[in-house]
Amino acid sequence: RPAAELLEESAVTELAAGTQLGPYRIEGVIGAGGMGVVYRALDTKLNRPVAIKLLSDELADAAARRRFQREAQMASSLNHPHILTVYDAGEFEGRQYLVTEFVDGGTLKDWARAEKRTWRQIVELLVGVADGLATAHAAGILHRDIKPENILVAKNGYAKLADFGLAKLDLASQSDLTRTLTERRTRPGMVIGTIAYMSPEQAQGKPLDARSDIFSFGVVLYELLEGRRPFTGVTDLEVLQKMIYQPAEPLSDQVPPALWTVVEKALEKEPAERYQTMPDMVVDLRHTIRQASEVRAAGM
Repeated sequence: RPAAELLEESAVTELAAGTQLGPYRIEGVIGAGGMGVVYRALDTKLNRPVAIKLLSDELADAAARRRFQREAQMASSLNHPHILTVYDAGEFEGRQYLVTEFVDGGTLKDWARAEKRTWRQIVELLVGVADGLATAHAAGILHRDIKPENILVAKNGYAKLADFGLAKLDLASQSDLTRTLTERRTRPGMVIGTIAYMSPEQAQGKPLDARSDIFSFGVVLYELLEGRRPFTGVTDLEVLQKMIYQPAEPLSDQVPPALWTVVEKALEKEPAERYQTMPDMVVDLRHTIRQASEVRAAGM
């Protein structure tokens, strides 16, 4: 959607091109969402392009500031080639901002729409993201909002996991109930996620661990492979009911059985029956690619 529409929906005051935030000079809007607006900017000190996420005027309360600061702290603590690098954080006219590396492509959604992708292209792109997620989990960080819009893809085909804004430290001690929200604008003060990509336990407000992210990653993988989400409905409630109680339909015949087994395991309703760690899933995804290469080589 055009950035202008998103800006209007987010009720955010747009910064004009040329506005200076410390050493960063605003060049234009990349996109907007519930938390605020993302701008392309130039780091005038190091002469490099950067992306700046500026917190919305509507979310200037203490809870939003804490969440934003937490995103900066957690994301900056992660060092992985498939996780968006955070350079800096600051405040401008009472609004907080986050400075990250600039990715010159679009989102995973844009990448998928650009042309028809093979299952192999999809897995090769996403296995790096899965490995990045494994690094976050090893550091005790959950993402909690894995979806195509939060995975950026550079023009050279390199994917990076972004937006740890909903992440929470200490996987074993989540006591708050997770209330759900659709993909529409975030309402201040809510603990949020995106319904279509939530795990059953997240949708039910239960305590979460790394297996919740594994389920969400499985939903993204399924959607890219099949061109549709595994759980759909006319209403949010219908989507939630299917997610919690109904299995996803099998993937098409174009997807190798070994890969369908991986996706199916990631989408198990009970966390105990899912992959228990992200590295386990990464190993199986890499194995499907390797297996396909060996079959192709043998046939030549």
